[in-house]
Amino acid sequence: MPLLTKDEAEALLKKVLSYSKADECEINLNGGDGANIRYARNSVSTSGAVTQSTLQVASAYGKKLGIATINEFDDASLEKVVRRAEELAKLAPDNREFVGFLGPQKYSPQSKTYDEATAAMDPRWRADAVAKSLQIAKENKLVAAGFLENGAGYSAMINSHGLFAYNTATNVNFNVTLRTEDGKGSGYASKGYNDLNKLDVAAATRIAAQKAAGSSDAKAIEPGKYTVILEPAAAIVLLENIFFSMDARSADEGRSFMSKAGGKTKKGEKLVDERVTIYSDPQNPDLPTRNWNADGLPQEKIYWINKGVMENVFYSRYWAQKTGQKEIPTPDAVIMTGGSASLEDLIKSTEKGILVSRLWYIRSVDPQTLLVTGLTRDGTFYIENGQIKFPVKNFRFNESPIIMLNNLESLGIPERTVSGESGIHAMIPPMKIRDFTFTSLSDAV
Repeated sequence: MPLLTKDEAEALLKKVLSYSKADECEINLNGGDGANIRYARNSVSTSGAVTQSTLQVASAYGKKLGIATINEFDDASLEKVVRRAEELAKLAPDNREFVGFLGPQKYSPQSKTYDEATAAMDPRWRADAVAKSLQIAKENKLVAAGFLENGAGYSAMINSHGLFAYNTATNVNFNVTLRTEDGKGSGYASKGYNDLNKLDVAAATRIAAQKAAGSSDAKAIEPGKYTVILEPAAAIVLLENIFFSMDARSADEGRSFMSKAGGKTKKGEKLVDERVTIYSDPQNPDLPTRNWNADGLPQEKIYWINKGVMENVFYSRYWAQKTGQKEIPTPDAVIMTGGSASLEDLIKSTEKGILVSRLWYIRSVDPQTLLVTGLTRDGTFYIENGQIKFPVKNFRFNESPIIMLNNLESLGIPERTVSGESGIHAMIPPMKIRDFTFTSLSDAV
């Protein structure tokens, strides 16, 4: 199904808006095409495609809000969903935190979230890519399981105060796990882009194959504090606990690592190493994102941590109005600056340490210190005198990303990575950390 153009989406949304009798009305429209291919035990198991479109109507009478959704776009159905949203609004209790819908906004130009070649991906392209991955697995006598998916979509919103926003986007995501035939070694790779030309399925599979073959027959070493090198896939699942906790309301209410006694916060304070700078930028060519958020607020380049200082936090529209602050939306993606060293350079500079390929099963222990626990997996290796000496059994760890970023030794070159926990995309460097706390061993691979 062809994606609706900006003009087509606006015409449809204006028609729906014309049916509204509420004090305020906001309508969101999302649609797109997606396809995938899945393989396991060295053979393709499923492939498929889906086309879907959804329209959501939010109607408000004063502080009463009702929401209804539909996926049929004939005139009768469109009017029906508006009436339904209005009925629900009249039945709803007052929402004390409803602040009304935005007026017209000024957005920066759409970033390059949409790529024609990615939108044109077909079953042959996916099948050929997976064939290369399977060939690498079989040549190395490994067992592969993976998933390749791509999509092209659009999103648009309009409201009764004159706001209109529109965006198109494409994506291609690939992940693969390779195991040795005896199940004692495991390797993993995950990549995601807006542009398919940036995805190299064979290269990602070769990295996973190397990890799998190299991690077989791992040795047990004592848990404790070690210098570690976290690859980007490992670092992101820790760092995202900082991103997700930078909410102004939870900080003001004393519920986060940003909170201080007496209702104060740590905004403006230096909490991590001065080499740490984290920002978001919808126009970044390596990580382009939509230039507006779900409320219709413009997304702009903003620094969250600047040279170790907690510079900004997210402000919802309600909390911004309540506290007299500027509304600051949560970003769709984040970028951390790094250094000029490669992963290999970080390894060569390490006298004794552990290389961590991936972390998973991350769970919160203490929200006010961001202490989390989790496990290593898919390739954990002992480093001595700048060389990987042998694979080690996996560990459970207890660590706070705030403490971790205060124990920073060096940063590598940032690269685009995908979180194995939340699925967010980020630009993250590999990082070398001292005194990382491993608490126990795990027999899983």
